[in-house]
Amino acid sequence: MKFRAKIIDVGCLNHFTRVVNTISKLTKTCILRLTPHNLYFVLSGKVASGGVGMWCELSQANFFDEYQLEGVAPDTNEICLEVTPENLSRALRTSQNAKCVKIKLTKKHCPCLTLAADLPTLSSISRVVTHDIPVDVIPRRLWHDFKEPSMPDFDVSIYLPPLKTMKNVVDRMKNLSNFLVMEANLNGEMNLKIETDLVSVTTHFKDLGNPPWGDDGSQGRSQSRDPEVMAHTRVDIRKLQQFLMGQQVNPSKAMCNIVHKRIIHLILLHEDVSLQYFIPAVA
Repeated sequence: MKFRAKIIDVGCLNHFTRVVNTISKLTKTCILRLTPHNLYFVLSGKVASGGVGMWCELSQANFFDEYQLEGVAPDTNEICLEVTPENLSRALRTSQNAKCVKIKLTKKHCPCLTLAADLPTLSSISRVVTHDIPVDVIPRRLWHDFKEPSMPDFDVSIYLPPLKTMKNVVDRMKNLSNFLVMEANLNGEMNLKIETDLVSVTTHFKDLGNPPWGDDGSQGRSQSRDPEVMAHTRVDIRKLQQFLMGQQVNPSKAMCNIVHKRIIHLILLHEDVSLQYFIPAVA
């Protein structure tokens, strides 16, 4: 079982750092799944029992100049590690000006991702800063928990407004309530609502547009739906705020699928990164 990778391009290093920073804001620990072509950060929250879920997919060729992987077995060329994203994020942040960064799976006092940054100096002597980030190797028998989540059979899918605008609205609403209702319809309209004994606040967004999922999406319920009718889900406002606060991917598309009274499924797409985040409903 071997893994080593190298980033030389400073743009790729900064982009990878932003992605890891985003993940670190969403979860304290997650699974890093390494395959020959992709890296995945996975949080396998049991949405049915109130946990959030996350699936972030990166194409390794768009980030790494060198990438070598020998998986746990010839027929299973993958490695699954439990990591603390904040530790990886901290190591990457100290490496921003590096001439190159090498990442390697090592065995120290425990399994580690060792990150070595070759930093620029004024002399000819090289200065390499090394970080050993402890990880747990996930045994194969548990891998079934870390496969790509299936697309929920949503009632409404809608493009999100600018995430910064949405964050400002949610930040203000959080001061008034612990819960938020997110509702949308097939006319490109979305509302964020809070209701308490003392106050009722609604923010309206319109002309957002609805993604054309075609045959790919599980649009069974939404195709026959009245475009005016809202699908809604009530969620813990902190979980939505956490998602909006951590966002550093700068997506070209941001979407939300609503399963009525059950799940909000948020999707951010960048050319070489996709991030899915699942927030369960609360009663």
